[in-house]
Amino acid sequence: MGCDQQSARLRGVAVLFCVFLPFALGHYLSSLLRNVNAVLAPQLVAAFALDSGQLGLLTSAFFFAFALVQLPVGVALDRYGPRKVQLVLMLLAAGGVLLFAHAGSFAELVAARALMGLGLGGCFMSAVKAISSWIGPARLPSVHGYLIAVGGLGAASATLPVRLGLSYTDWRGLFTILAALTAFAGLLIWVVTPRAAPPGLAKLPSLQSILQIYRAPAFRKTISLILIPHTIFFGIQGLWIGRWLSDVARFSDAAVAYLLYLSMAAVIFGAIAVGMLTEWAARRGITPLDVAGVGIVAFVLVQVGIVCNYAPSFQLLSVLFTLIGTVTGIEYAIVAQSMPKEQTGRAATCLNLLIFVGAFVVQAGFGLVLGLWRPDHLNHYPALAYRVAFGVLVLLQLPGLLLFFLRRTPVECELRINSQGRI
Repeated sequence: MGCDQQSARLRGVAVLFCVFLPFALGHYLSSLLRNVNAVLAPQLVAAFALDSGQLGLLTSAFFFAFALVQLPVGVALDRYGPRKVQLVLMLLAAGGVLLFAHAGSFAELVAARALMGLGLGGCFMSAVKAISSWIGPARLPSVHGYLIAVGGLGAASATLPVRLGLSYTDWRGLFTILAALTAFAGLLIWVVTPRAAPPGLAKLPSLQSILQIYRAPAFRKTISLILIPHTIFFGIQGLWIGRWLSDVARFSDAAVAYLLYLSMAAVIFGAIAVGMLTEWAARRGITPLDVAGVGIVAFVLVQVGIVCNYAPSFQLLSVLFTLIGTVTGIEYAIVAQSMPKEQTGRAATCLNLLIFVGAFVVQAGFGLVLGLWRPDHLNHYPALAYRVAFGVLVLLQLPGLLLFFLRRTPVECELRINSQGRI
């Protein structure tokens, strides 16, 4: 028996248990499974004799499949509602996780990882749509912040807790448990989430409507600064930061898991801090894009620190990469504020598509760059390989930063001040 299905608006405890927690569990598992290979990489490399290119392709297959389903999931959510969509997708994801647990070859691993991405591709969007349907507009910003924090908790759970779990089972047993939890999450949403009124039939977006989003000056201005850093944040923190700590810093697997735990936990604090800082800056006439510009400068400087290969800073840099990298999440809010209201849904979907395709390219491409060097007998790649790979990432972000600062001409600043009615 589900929660009250006749009420048009749920309140109090019913919101928490019937809407937020079921969908938040799906988002939690999505973040956990997206990042879990950062800790399991040594086991996977040993079990299947993977090189860096194969490891990057395997892990990034999640992002590629995730990106493929963004447009179809967006339409399905409008047509059928998040309750039905998530039941199907979570069961599909559970099948992918179970297939991963029993994979016997590299090809089977990639197929299973891609199936996970397909099934988990709607977790965040479904949660946002469900929350927006059952919670008043005044409470949405704070509740969305809690949802992002749950995702950070999922990412943190993919590190030290997973490492501790390997003391009781192997990686195959771990994925079998995760498959059961993923199926449970889908069934939980179906059972306890209230049935909303049929949302009506949504049409597939036309090519013209999608191109209209990409051609919008506000959209292009935002992604020119933030998109590449956002894809680097997603692509690196879910795999290669852990391998860097293992290969270059030569930390033990237990130490790497602990540092990754601190790094992923930093997502929670980083997301909250970015929101508070953005609100503080807005009261002083500073735009969210300006906040993003400063944050991305700091994010690039962290990567420059990694390129410099100063050993005493390794632990700090691994945490700062994730903590400061959370500033890239401001991209969603900037696009939503900059685009016309009737285009915000399509804009978010188009942005998701770009982010996850980019994360796939970054994660797979980083592994290919490392593959230009030969690993040692312990499968550790040399520090030079990582310095070059991170150096390439830094170079990719510089044009966007340069364009951002060139746009901040005295004339533009004067227009912004005048529009705010300040002297």
